[in-house]
Amino acid sequence: MKKFLMTGALILAASAAAETAVAAEFYVVRDASTKKCTIVDTKPTTTTTTVVDNGTFKTRTEAETGMKTMKVCTE
Repeated sequence: MKKFLMTGALILAASAAAETAVAAEFYVVRDASTKKCTIVDTKPTTTTTTVVDNGTFKTRTEAETGMKTMKVCTE
């Protein structure tokens, strides 16, 4: 019985960790004063930075690739 409970707890912990990794989002944002684009892992809540175009990505690598193609970020 203990083995089953331990196994269940491990499975639950592993699935929670995997769910957190999947739920991560990255945003390409542009600073209003410097006009520079950066990648952040939390959605901006201030008015000094804004999400660029469709700047929401599931991985940092996707965000980096997407930022290279955004005209406002390459000027």
